[in-house]
Amino acid sequence: MQNWLIEQLQRMNMSDALVKPEGFTREGYTSEETNAIAVFKAIAEELGLAVAEDAAGNIIARWEVPGGESAAVATGSHLDTVPNGGAFDGGAGVVCGLGAVKMLKEADFEPQRPIEVICFRSEESSRFGVSTIGSKAMSGLLDPAIGALEDQHGTTLAEAVNSQGFDWQNLSKAKRPKEQLKSFVELHIEQGMHIIEHKKNYGIVNGVACPIRLAVTFSGKAGHTGTTPMDRRQDALAAAAPFISFVQETALQLNDSNGKSLMATVSTLTSAPNSMNVIPQTVTAGVDIRSVDDSLKKKMADAIRCEAERIEQATGVSIAIEVLVDNPSVLLDRSIAQELADAGEQEAYLVHRMDSGAGHDVMNMAQVWPSGLLFIPCKDGLSHHPDEYATAEDLKMGVELLARFLMEATTK
Repeated sequence: MQNWLIEQLQRMNMSDALVKPEGFTREGYTSEETNAIAVFKAIAEELGLAVAEDAAGNIIARWEVPGGESAAVATGSHLDTVPNGGAFDGGAGVVCGLGAVKMLKEADFEPQRPIEVICFRSEESSRFGVSTIGSKAMSGLLDPAIGALEDQHGTTLAEAVNSQGFDWQNLSKAKRPKEQLKSFVELHIEQGMHIIEHKKNYGIVNGVACPIRLAVTFSGKAGHTGTTPMDRRQDALAAAAPFISFVQETALQLNDSNGKSLMATVSTLTSAPNSMNVIPQTVTAGVDIRSVDDSLKKKMADAIRCEAERIEQATGVSIAIEVLVDNPSVLLDRSIAQELADAGEQEAYLVHRMDSGAGHDVMNMAQVWPSGLLFIPCKDGLSHHPDEYATAEDLKMGVELLARFLMEATTK
């Protein structure tokens, strides 16, 4: 099984090496993503699965059960990557889903309801600034307005979708009726070190921490750096500097005083006119706030607003705060989590219960169907990087966990 998993990952990544200096670049709705998905389809067909493509380009590889229950138990993930990303983010979930089907078929298992392995389109937000497009479409959560979003080359999302043979105007047709699925489970690399640090084998996720994202704009006054007196300046960047430290320090304080973790990051910074001899007039800081506890995210956002008022009064620089995203975090199904824990116990693997600070396709599926998320370890907790890596042993463990879960879930 281990050799098969590595070989299929190599096929989908179209490379003999799964770790290489330049990594892999397969952004959503590009020919690179389409080509990788074509390989997924071929592997699924080799396993005897019926392959269908929906209006968004999601691929559904289905193990049909003649005369059985119609609602399928599904697993899956994605094959797109960030620029210069790794081979395992998304790919691990896809190949382990196929591997679980292979394992069950080789054991002559006969499910009483269909099993599906789903490969979602465009999970990463790196190209258009919006994530999980394929699973949003399948779950009926897609906002048609995002079709106007542009990538760095000026291509709109709608144009990108159309370029791959789909019709943006028809993406809503990818929405599936609730009765088609019984449940959904996603396997993913952890993208962190919690499993290893807790000396466990795999993780089960309680909830996904969806973000509050703010654009904090500092508006000062431009002037000559050599002639404007220091005590008469309204330097937007000087006003923004302590704000960055404030976000870091306040997040640490809130973590110390609350039971659930919070992440808050000033992750982008733009300065204008951005000239060596001109005092910065306008600075915009992008702030990403994440926690499974929505009240804790709000507390952090409120603290940022109070600090902005203090900086305004102290510096004379005006500050405007725009809310870009304010999504409630997603709690996953407890029954599914317990079934995944039971699967680990039966396979003699130790489980760590945890939250996910990163978004995944499962957070959309969970809005409609009982859903779960399990993590396998990744080397040094590294992801979205060319050195991203999961061992063949851990991939095989993922297959065994999924196979056990699917076996139990399709015989109830």
